[in-house]
This record gives sequence, structure tokens and C-alpha cells, in this order.
Amino acid sequence: AHKPERGQPYHHGDLHEALLLAAKRVAERDGLNGLSLRAVAREAGVSHAAPAHHFGDATGLLSELAAIGFKQFSAALGETACDGRTFEAVTQGRANAYVAFARENPCLFQLMFRAARLDHEKPVLKEASRAAFSRLAGIVGARRREDITPDRLTLPQAADVARIWSLVHGFAML
Repeated sequence: AHKPERGQPYHHGDLHEALLLAAKRVAERDGLNGLSLRAVAREAGVSHAAPAHHFGDATGLLSELAAIGFKQFSAALGETACDGRTFEAVTQGRANAYVAFARENPCLFQLMFRAARLDHEKPVLKEASRAAFSRLAGIVGARRREDITPDRLTLPQAADVARIWSLVHGFAML
């Protein structure tokens, strides 16, 4: 599909995807506060009405962009699979993947955890963030050598998830 550069008009292909790519470019260049439907339309070279038609409003656009982030984040955590290495090496690899994702995608990473500008009831975001949390809970479960069901965490499991997540997320934010 054609991916328009700034100032180059959109011609064909998947407009929804082109708008999301344009939103990512705007956010990376101008920051999250510079991201608006008008800025995305301008970046994609389409009418100002196009983003509203696809996403409703800025919250809808940001929520879909955050969902993409959660999917990529979950995939990055999953790429460090148990392939004969020690459990500690796999755990360290997943922590490194978490931090690497944050470093390589700073704007997207900030957006994913910026609840004020997202609609967490939007199905695509709800599903993607749950899948990422399940991946994280699974990592903690493997460390505890027990199955963890994210919807039914025991207090000790929840404490471990919070402790490990806080440690790695805090490190990534710093």
C-alpha cells in the first residue's frame, strides 16, 4: 500500500492504516500534545473529515494507536521464548524486551499508559491491553511456577505482578 510522506497526498490503499501511520509520525515528531485529527489529516494528505470518519474523534484515534502499541509490545515480550536457555536468561530477556520497546517507541509507549486520552472501553484497545497484561501475568506465573489467570489473581500473585511490573516499567520510564 502507498504510504504518503508529509505533504504528499494520499492516493489509494487502506486509508484507515494510512491515517494510523500518519498519526504515529505526527506523534513522534510533535509529541502527543501535537496530535490532532487535523494534524493527522494534513500529514496523510487527506481532507480534515477523513480521520473523524474513521475514528470519530481524537480519543478514538489515540485509542486505536495505543492498541497497536499494545499488540507490538505483547509481540516483543513473546519473542523471547523458552528455547533451551535458563529460566533466568529468559526472564532477563523479557525484561530487556520491555525496556527496548519503550526506548524504541517512546511516544507510543507513553500513549499506551496515558489513560486520560484513551477510551479503554473501545474493544480493540480493551482486547490488546488485556492480551499484553496476560502476557505479563504469564511471565510472572512462570517465575512462580504456577498458572496465573489475570481475571482471578490471588493476592500473592497480584503482589508479584505489581512488583515485577512496577520494577521493569519504572526502569523503562526512567
